[in-house]
Amino acid sequence: MEKEELETLPDYVLGNIFSGHGHSIYKILYAVAHALHAFYLSTAKSTVMVGREKWRHERTQTWKMYHFLKNFWLHNTSMDGVYLDENGELAADVDIMKVMRLNNKVLYMRIIGNMTKRASQGFQFYIDNDDRVWPRNIHKTVPRSRCSESCLPGYTKAIQEGSPVCCHDCRLCAEGTISTQEDADHCARCPDVQYANINRDRCVPKVITFLSFEENLGLILASSALTLSLTTALVFGIFVKYRETPVVRANNRDLTYILLVSLLLSFLSSLLFIGQPNKVTCLLRQALFSTIFSVAVSSVLAKTITVVVAFMATKPGNRWWKWLGKSLANSIIVACSSLQLVICVVWLGTSPPFPESDTHSQPGHIVLQCNEGSAAMFYVALGYMGFLAAICFTVAFLARRLPGAFNEAKLITFSLLVFCSVWVSFVPTYLSTKGKYVVAVQIFSMLASSCGLLGCIFLPKCYIIVLRPHLNVKEHIMIKDGN
Repeated sequence: MEKEELETLPDYVLGNIFSGHGHSIYKILYAVAHALHAFYLSTAKSTVMVGREKWRHERTQTWKMYHFLKNFWLHNTSMDGVYLDENGELAADVDIMKVMRLNNKVLYMRIIGNMTKRASQGFQFYIDNDDRVWPRNIHKTVPRSRCSESCLPGYTKAIQEGSPVCCHDCRLCAEGTISTQEDADHCARCPDVQYANINRDRCVPKVITFLSFEENLGLILASSALTLSLTTALVFGIFVKYRETPVVRANNRDLTYILLVSLLLSFLSSLLFIGQPNKVTCLLRQALFSTIFSVAVSSVLAKTITVVVAFMATKPGNRWWKWLGKSLANSIIVACSSLQLVICVVWLGTSPPFPESDTHSQPGHIVLQCNEGSAAMFYVALGYMGFLAAICFTVAFLARRLPGAFNEAKLITFSLLVFCSVWVSFVPTYLSTKGKYVVAVQIFSMLASSCGLLGCIFLPKCYIIVLRPHLNVKEHIMIKDGN
């Protein structure tokens, strides 16, 4: 083999040798030589003497040299001090260089990027996007060295199990979270007063909402409440004007007036539920609603019991006539209403309602509402009204077959059937509704149940008083069923 002299080598070859590229080749050859030396020393121990010749136990396999090459660490000036770790993997930060041949055949090397070791994420690859780095015939994007496209803002990287770290899926950020940069590792949650836009790349302010008089739903409910209030006032005026007629006198005028006033107040109290909540409206509206409705139901119960007692007093020798009069009816109203009033006072004294902002029930909205303070006290007050209505319905139902002179029990039975049906359906609807529509459900239940009492009990009487005055005589009132 002919020996090559250094002086005879061309200049460009010498440039390659003494360049950084040549130094890298020298380091690699140095490592391979030491690995071969260690390899042959180990294989020498596996030979035996047979006569004057050496025999190997097994044929040497070159792939076994990897074990010795892996254990030879190449030292440099990097932070880690080595190029390879114990697994033979790159363990130092390295530069990516581009080799260019100049016109004089001299190689020119330029750093165009780097690979940085990261403990948690592996290597981070960076390459210069300068046009001078790439050949002029490349007019498109820089060649990619990853198997997945970059995740756009609004998405987060999801590592593919069993794939390299550069391979990932892009998953849309969950509702209420955003990411503002490409290849985000996680999504950030928006503040409570903001929500994520449809692209999940920006937080935008939430819209403040409540049941107002300006919107269609609030306007309809408010108009209905005012219309029913005017209707109740009109009925009250009719009964006051014709207070001396048999129809009005036969149905206990005082109880009729109390019931009509309580219905009028119940219609008007529903307006407290519309508009932006504040401390005063939150504190008063449920207490007023519970107390006024208890007075109305107690009045109906008193009228029903009065009808039954009046029929029993007509029988000869019966002492029920002693209970007739204002004292029995007034006692029933005061006793039943006072218990509800005590419940409301305890409620307001221990855990009063207060205004709050609900930022979670409706996405993109901040719902201004009243916190009831104690949900248990709210349902106790509501349950007590239901208890009074159930007793009243039972008594009226049992008295529905009384003679014609006392047939108001039939009207009360039907009115309480409507009343109970409304409030029985209210509970599941109230629990399943969110936002400002919770208030709308309660207002509708208040108007519907009060309207049932007003329509079923008083409209038939108004029909006789206004349109059929010839029936508003004592002889007609005293006619009994079956005659």
